[in-house]
Amino acid sequence: MNRFWRRWWPIVVGAAGTLAIGGICAALVAMGLVRPNAIVAASYAVRGVDVSSYQGEVDWDVLAAQPIDFAIMKATEGSGDQDERFAANWAGAQRAADESGLLIGAYHFLSFDSPAETQAQNIFDTVPVTAGALPITIDLECYADYCRTPASAERVAAVLDPLLAALEEHYGRPPIIYATMRYYDAFLAGAYERNPMWIRSVVTPPVLT
Repeated sequence: MNRFWRRWWPIVVGAAGTLAIGGICAALVAMGLVRPNAIVAASYAVRGVDVSSYQGEVDWDVLAAQPIDFAIMKATEGSGDQDERFAANWAGAQRAADESGLLIGAYHFLSFDSPAETQAQNIFDTVPVTAGALPITIDLECYADYCRTPASAERVAAVLDPLLAALEEHYGRPPIIYATMRYYDAFLAGAYERNPMWIRSVVTPPVLT
């Protein structure tokens, strides 16, 4: 090995190792196996969980005994889909709420491809008006081809705005909007002041502009 490589070889190896470690860490974060903001989140004054059929059967007595304040359950998606475990989750969560004071709520995954009116009816038919429940949450994030080619702001507003109005009229409270930072910046920033914002950010605490 000549003098040049003797000098630079440790730096090259170190840089390659750093890149490899960085790539592995990025992959673990993308897969949801590592959450860099978990330490920060542990200090939050309010903490909770969201559940759907993907979590299978939930033991609500065990869950309610954890250091959490709320549980949000997936109820519906678009105009025709209902989470297959919502009814069981809602009943179990209500019982746990009565015994532990756990706050409970339901969420709807917004579709950009069906009218607000039929999406609202899907929610009305699935989520009962329940005293003490959290406001309905609208899950606003990409899906399918919209993850590659985002919907236009006009398309999102055409569905989101009338849906929010219909839900507020039916349930009596402005819905919560759950969104990624990307979708907040693209579609929500500077608007929807009546609606509480719940921002998903798994790497760093969210900073709203």
